[in-house]
Amino acid sequence: MPLTRDLGLAWSLARRAIRSRSSRRRLERDPRAAATPTPGTVRVAVYFADTTVNMYQIRQWYAPLARLAETFPVAVVVRSPGTMVTMLDESPVPLVYARKVADLEDFVAAQPLAMTLYVNQNAKNFQMMRYGRMWHVFVNHGESDKMYMTTNQFKAYDYAFVAGDAAKDRLAAKLWDYDLDKRAVPIGRPQADHFSGEVPYPDDDRLVVLYAPTWEGDRPAAAYGSIATHGLALVRALLASGRHRVVYRAHPRSGVLDPGYRRAHEAIIRALAEANTRDPDAHHIHDEGPELGWQLAAADVAVTDISAMVYDRLATGRPLVVTRPVAVEADVDESGYLGDAEWLTADGAGDIVSLVDRVVDDPEARSRLDHWVRRHFGDTSPGAATRRFENAVADLVRLRDDYAARRPSFDEPRSAGAADDAEQEASDAEATDL
Repeated sequence: MPLTRDLGLAWSLARRAIRSRSSRRRLERDPRAAATPTPGTVRVAVYFADTTVNMYQIRQWYAPLARLAETFPVAVVVRSPGTMVTMLDESPVPLVYARKVADLEDFVAAQPLAMTLYVNQNAKNFQMMRYGRMWHVFVNHGESDKMYMTTNQFKAYDYAFVAGDAAKDRLAAKLWDYDLDKRAVPIGRPQADHFSGEVPYPDDDRLVVLYAPTWEGDRPAAAYGSIATHGLALVRALLASGRHRVVYRAHPRSGVLDPGYRRAHEAIIRALAEANTRDPDAHHIHDEGPELGWQLAAADVAVTDISAMVYDRLATGRPLVVTRPVAVEADVDESGYLGDAEWLTADGAGDIVSLVDRVVDDPEARSRLDHWVRRHFGDTSPGAATRRFENAVADLVRLRDDYAARRPSFDEPRSAGAADDAEQEASDAEATDL
């Protein structure tokens, strides 16, 4: 067994290395990859060092960044060749391909950067954070009550743009000696102002239920995923009702670690396809598209796991149900919204129809939901979060320029050259460009 596992790992690494080399060759032939923003123009960088498997984290920022770029020139710094290949065809703002640290240095030296935004906690963030004379701001890729949202890594950034009062309270309870009033800036959920997209089903009398589970997690404390415990039962119950339409949007990493989780995911997909064959008017959807927005805004009810999807849906102010994790080790913070959520247990998954009907019609459920929408996001009227985000950026740009004007210039640190580039080569070989 150990030999089989070792051979499997070696084969996986070899395939990843082949994919990485293939992506690099494609970029060498694509003149867009070598294009760089005009020197002296970019004020806001967005740093994304991850591979394609986590591109959902940057994609959800596309629309707010495109809007921000109308005021402050924006560029996304991409480190992975596979990610760059994909983003060349979809990014609404200019890209900078900086596979090597030396490329990163050239970009920083050429641009009057006021700030860099980070959408995740990739370890390579520190290769950008070495540079001064700009603010380093954590914007995250969602709002949730996962333990990820209170990591001590928040302290590594100059500022963090958070959703609202609930996020500040969460950080206050977990972080020692962290100046929340100065460093945590509430902006709401600007992505919600841009939720859009063509709805791929007819406007009829069916009640639309979005089931958006997360992946299985890489440790028991983060085992929030419900596909293997709740998913098949709840989907089958909704399909059997004949009056519900299911939109199934699973986390893109679902089943990457647990074969049983993958099998359950595939069984749900088959169940949807079979239901559509029996009743072509049902239009059940297995959604794998890069665009996230219409799913959250259009569904009558959303069923999600403990993840950022809870709060993306909450930002719309529409009914939702949260699955209760089966793993006793799963860290569930019920001091905020989750303490008042509409829970779905694994044992109750087969009774999802009655729960969905109740949260749609119950005035008390509506009142509780409204309270938590305000608590997490503040003003959710159209455009309010976008204005808060753009004002926060403008404030920090002005503050940075004031600091730079009052302090003498200094040389930015240079890399270790060949050592850093060798590390990047090894990283490319191990990357998960799936």
